[in-house]
Amino acid sequence: MANFLEGFYQPFQLLLGGDPQLAAIVLLSLRVSGIALAISAVIGIPLGALLGLTRFYGRPLVVALVYTGMAFPPVVIGLFVYLLLSRSGPLGALALGWIPRLFTPEAMILAQVIIALPLVAGFTLAAVQGVDPALRLQIQALGASRWQTAGAILEEARVGVVAAVVAGFGGILSEVGAVMLVGGNIAGQTRVLTTAIVLETNKGNFALALALGGVLLGIAFAANLLILRLEGRSWHS
Repeated sequence: MANFLEGFYQPFQLLLGGDPQLAAIVLLSLRVSGIALAISAVIGIPLGALLGLTRFYGRPLVVALVYTGMAFPPVVIGLFVYLLLSRSGPLGALALGWIPRLFTPEAMILAQVIIALPLVAGFTLAAVQGVDPALRLQIQALGASRWQTAGAILEEARVGVVAAVVAGFGGILSEVGAVMLVGGNIAGQTRVLTTAIVLETNKGNFALALALGGVLLGIAFAANLLILRLEGRSWHS
């Protein structure tokens, strides 16, 4: 019980005390997940919109792959990336400068992109498909081009698209298995909030683990507040 209660106020002690180790972990967590989310959004939103707005040969297979990726276990993705980047793997054996190496933040970003991309694309697809089909006909009747029609439909589905980005961010910020495998949880290099929580729990330092969990929840809460502002909702809605 004491550890549980201590976990409520220890995050404030660590933050107010300017703990450098905590600051490094938080900054690396934000850097890795932020970059991964940006890449996933840049690729996933257009991909989801394309799947929702067009019909082409092989589309059902692509949609099935996207939906399957949404439910894929992150630890399996981590294992896939680990084997891909290992020295005996297809990419690791190439030893090219632009290919991420294992146990680096770049490898963690790659794993998180693979996790978040299907989530962003899948939820964007669902949001676009949820727009009234009559809207497209009305826009096209006014002489809009294909790009203008796509932009208007995405604008109509903006709440769902924002939800897609939120889902992607939540999926990677709270993920632990993949980043543990490809990052190695190295102090000062690849240790993020989730892997630090696992480490401190295994050491029996439950108060610190709860404190780190509180910081993680605080970041998620702040991100959701930002998303609400982007959606244009008021505090009273």
